[in-house]
Amino acid sequence: MSQSKTSTKLVVFTLAAVGLLVLPLLLQATGSNSWVRIVDVALLYVMLALGLNIVVGFAGLLDLGFIAFFAVGAYLYALLASSHLADNFPAIAAMFPNGLHISFWVVIFLAALLAGLTGLLLGYPVLKLRGDYLAIVTLGFGEIVRIFMLNLDRPINITNGPKGIAGVDAVTVFGHNMAQPLQMSIGDWTFTFQSVTLYYYLILFFVVLTVVVAYRLQDSRIGRAWMAIREDEIAAKAMGINTRNLKLAAFGTSATFGGVAGVLFASLMRGVYPESFVLMESVMIVAMVVLGGLGHIPGVILGALLLAGLPELLRHMAGPLHYLTDGRLAPEILRQLLIALAMIIVMLLRPRGLWPAPEHGKSLSK
Repeated sequence: MSQSKTSTKLVVFTLAAVGLLVLPLLLQATGSNSWVRIVDVALLYVMLALGLNIVVGFAGLLDLGFIAFFAVGAYLYALLASSHLADNFPAIAAMFPNGLHISFWVVIFLAALLAGLTGLLLGYPVLKLRGDYLAIVTLGFGEIVRIFMLNLDRPINITNGPKGIAGVDAVTVFGHNMAQPLQMSIGDWTFTFQSVTLYYYLILFFVVLTVVVAYRLQDSRIGRAWMAIREDEIAAKAMGINTRNLKLAAFGTSATFGGVAGVLFASLMRGVYPESFVLMESVMIVAMVVLGGLGHIPGVILGALLLAGLPELLRHMAGPLHYLTDGRLAPEILRQLLIALAMIIVMLLRPRGLWPAPEHGKSLSK
């Protein structure tokens, strides 16, 4: 029986891997790159949701300011991989006449480190807070970071304010600039990989790495300690668990994923703008975790994919409904209304999420 289960899992994983590798090529064959870009963004949301799941799902700490770490990574890459600093600071221009264009692989390490430290700075003052109070403080932190990015254009222009930073470098992998299409020939077949398709494989690599790390954390002693804190913090303290350090570890680890995702986002979009880091983005990421299933990695992935792709699918429904209402409701409002209704229906029918974690031992008869 165990061998049959193992072989079944192997077949499922193989089919899933082949499907993920072929998916962008099939979408690219439709003649439009927009669907590939939508999948790219959906994968970034998967990475963000898995990062937030460490704090919300594993440790049980409600964080409404997670988008701030995403912004930290994005802006760090925009500053270090563009000519913006050289254009605004003569001292930097003297040392780097063509601007700072630091390698993506260096910046992604720096972004992970900086975002992790930012997570620790947020986590330390809120160690004694839980529930609504923690949510309010983290919400304020996220808004503070966004407002700083929005206003750090004077008296010294660091972030370029509401205009954002454009002209960010694309990623270079094995000497190829991913902003340019790549052609590969296999026998008589010639495949052309567009820029968004190349980014799909890059983001997929980091998503798979995030999933592996998330599973390793879940099954580790730290992961089990986080879950103990989530279930009953007082009991966890009584068992000798250092709740203070573990909460800090949860905030720092979670923020690291956000910083890495921010670097990928800035490179994919070739720029960063403050409106990408509004409060609604944090709320959507929390909704992905809750809708999919708190603390359950496959559920979180499902919730992220659904909530990231649903707005684009409903875009096609909003147009006809706009005409049915004689133009009284704008398509964007109708789309948000349909998303909200879908989320309400799902949570009423599946209050523990679409794919909740199994309840071990709770079904035993008393």
